Amino acid sequence: MTGLLIRRAEPVDFPAVARLTVAAYEADGQLKGENGYGVVLADVSTRAASGEVFVAVDEATGAVLGSVTFVLPGTPFAELSGPGEAEFRMLAVDPAAQGRGVGVALVRACVDRATGLGCAAVVICVRAGMAVSAHRLYERLGFVRSPEKDWSPVEGVDLLGLRLELPRG
Repeated sequence: MTGLLIRRAEPVDFPAVARLTVAAYEADGQLKGENGYGVVLADVSTRAASGEVFVAVDEATGAVLGSVTFVLPGTPFAELSGPGEAEFRMLAVDPAAQGRGVGVALVRACVDRATGLGCAAVVICVRAGMAVSAHRLYERLGFVRSPEKDWSPVEGVDLLGLRLELPRG
């Protein structure tokens, strides 16, 4: 998408990031019956303090269209990354901006960041039964199923591990 800027989120962006993340998860049906996950998604300042929150901004309007949280192993928001791996979480695109390449641009920003840090791979988890379009996006970008990374944070929420090997040297 032209006219899209990917950058680190600034505190002024946090309210927009909170709104769009919760809206995107609600639109996908991912917050049905959840116990407090919406609150975690909306707490952008805590995520930014322990990881890197990137935003996709429409250069023409300045509107925040999407966000993602990039983390390294051993940090508070890391769920499945191990040594030499980076991870991203809470990828969200404003429902009104979906289909414009925002998600792809944010994933690529995380892959670029991990590559720049010398990581061997990027790992993520996706909810089983999540929109087929999301699974296809990750597959198209080179992520492959990594069943040893599958896990379940709470009863009834099954997360599937995906991994992208990064080029070395």
